[in-house]
Amino acid sequence: MTPELTRDCQTVADRLRATGHRLVLAESCTCGLLAASIAAVPGVSQHFCGSAVTYREQTKVQWLEVDPDLLSRHSAVSAPVTDQMARAVMRRTDEATVSLAVTGHLGPNAPAELDGRVYLAVCVRSDGPGASRDGRDPYVVHAHALRLHEQLRVQRQIESAREAWQFLVRVALADI
Repeated sequence: MTPELTRDCQTVADRLRATGHRLVLAESCTCGLLAASIAAVPGVSQHFCGSAVTYREQTKVQWLEVDPDLLSRHSAVSAPVTDQMARAVMRRTDEATVSLAVTGHLGPNAPAELDGRVYLAVCVRSDGPGASRDGRDPYVVHAHALRLHEQLRVQRQIESAREAWQFLVRVALADI
């Protein structure tokens, strides 16, 4: 882990404690790096629920019930799929109040339009645990797309993780 990633994780853990949020992750291109990095922070178990590493499309369908037609239309490297990942992991984790999902293509051999493209989604419960009683969507989802600057695969994973943590803090864990 890099010193920068360590600092980002400490910031996330501090903000989880301060806000009282409990976090769950749905990871694809980071392949568990988010979970491993946040778990390195002592005491984070009070606020970190776990991570679903759904690297392959069929695993996204089976574990997170991502719509296969959505995958066919948009690919796994897309905003709609990341949105579904964030919502699904939240639905499956009753104690979580915020989720973070990440998917992307780190290369090599990626199609040019997808090379270094990453999608993030943060889902926040808007109506407490479970579904809304009045039929409204019980979640607020924030989405972000980015193009990575790094060129090597491992550095791209680290860059993706750092971007994900920083996005989470900006949209869901900022000072109130």
